[in-house]
Amino acid sequence: MTGSDPRVGDLTEGAVLRGILERLPASGALVGPGDDAALLAAPDSRVVATVDTLVHGPDFRLAWSTAYDLGWKSAAVNLADIAAMGARPTALLVALAMPDDTRLSFVEGLADGLRAACDALAPGCAVEGGDLTVSDTLTIAVTALGSLDGRTPVLRSGARPGDVVAVAGTLGRAERGLRVLFDRFTDTAGTPVPVDESVLSADERADLAVQLRPAPPVALGARAAHAGATAMMDVSDGLVLDASRMAAASGVTVSLDSTALGADASSALSGGEDHGLLATFPSGASLPDGFRAIGEVRARGADPVIVDGRPFDGRSGWDPYRDWDAGRG
Repeated sequence: MTGSDPRVGDLTEGAVLRGILERLPASGALVGPGDDAALLAAPDSRVVATVDTLVHGPDFRLAWSTAYDLGWKSAAVNLADIAAMGARPTALLVALAMPDDTRLSFVEGLADGLRAACDALAPGCAVEGGDLTVSDTLTIAVTALGSLDGRTPVLRSGARPGDVVAVAGTLGRAERGLRVLFDRFTDTAGTPVPVDESVLSADERADLAVQLRPAPPVALGARAAHAGATAMMDVSDGLVLDASRMAAASGVTVSLDSTALGADASSALSGGEDHGLLATFPSGASLPDGFRAIGEVRARGADPVIVDGRPFDGRSGWDPYRDWDAGRG
């Protein structure tokens, strides 16, 4: 045991919990952390809820991500899902399963990242509870809750022929950042090694930042709902794959224009983890600031998604059951 930075396996659950709570802001709940459960207000009697889990291996590598990165990212990916319903994030519940040799400083860094992401992306949202346990594999599971504040939820199933397809946030940068990690920061056996940002260009550093600390446009979810968005979802697994899910739910075909996606359209089409917002709006509607048009909704054809008028024949996005390879480190 190291006195200044003990392992969690040498501490009690209460001591680890205190290390987390000391770094989080004051609770905004009716009953916050410390009891058997939190008590949260539900302003319009409805609660939007989502959960996302990050597992060491398929979702992150400790050689590449700091504790702060992981805290930020685990909050951000959940905040984006709440925003995609047109809701305002109100609370996070965080469950940590950690190897017993995890240092307390790592847990504190993760708490710092959670707090910073909430402060930056969803002011007023805070960690209101969670759970701690041990595991051979570091796992971070976050449940996010949100309020619609009287609005109608925006679902994936509302897109209609003639609607404009639009996105907010970045597309493709996280995928390029992931390529940087696998291409530049693995050894000859393919095992991840620590990142040395000094050898990267400014663009590569920016791409890497989006991969490790995505900044979804959370506030634009409610703004899109107010502006009349007919359908919306978080782009987490790749634009084409997620657009195909919206198309399936709505019974339409989503037609995308690659020129509207910029110079690196291939990354924008197939890359995920930027956590931008994909939405549809009625034809002729004014898009909210922050959204840009990238296509249109058509009557359902042979393909759920077409790009430049043709079926997309590239990699559509990330599917963990299809794409995760434990042999890649």
